[in-house]
Amino acid sequence: MNFQRGRSREVPEINLIPMIDVLLVIIIFLMLTTTYSKFSGLEINLPTADASKQNEQPNEIDVAVTASGQILINKSPLTAADVKSISDALRRAAGSRQEPIIVINADAKATHQSVIDVMQAAQAAGYPHISFATQAPR
Repeated sequence: MNFQRGRSREVPEINLIPMIDVLLVIIIFLMLTTTYSKFSGLEINLPTADASKQNEQPNEIDVAVTASGQILINKSPLTAADVKSISDALRRAAGSRQEPIIVINADAKATHQSVIDVMQAAQAAGYPHISFATQAPR
C-alpha cells in the first residue's frame, strides 16, 4: 500500500546562508574579545661589587706559532717542533693545573701543519680545551 501516491519527493538541500551568518558572528565576537597585550622586557639591575682583582694565574697556556713555524709555549721557544716535544712541553707548562685551556696564537702566515701539530700535541697531552686567539682588523 502506497499512501504517498500523489506526493512528489522533495530533494533535500542545505541552506548555507545561516551557517555563514553564524560563522561571521563568531569571528566578530573573537575579534572583539581578543586582547593584544605587549609583554615588556624584564629590567634587571645587577648588583655591583668593589672587589680587587685576583692575582692568580689563569688556567691558560699560551702557545704562539710564528710565520716561520717556530713554536713558543708561554713565551719560551721550543727547540723541536714535533708533536711529541710539543706535548711534553705542554705538560711541563701545565704543571699541576687541572684541564688547562690551550690558547693558540698563530700568525696569519703560519703553516696549517704547524697549527695542526699543536692541536695534536694538546690532544696527546690530554688537554681537550683549545681556543684560538684572533685580533680585529685594523
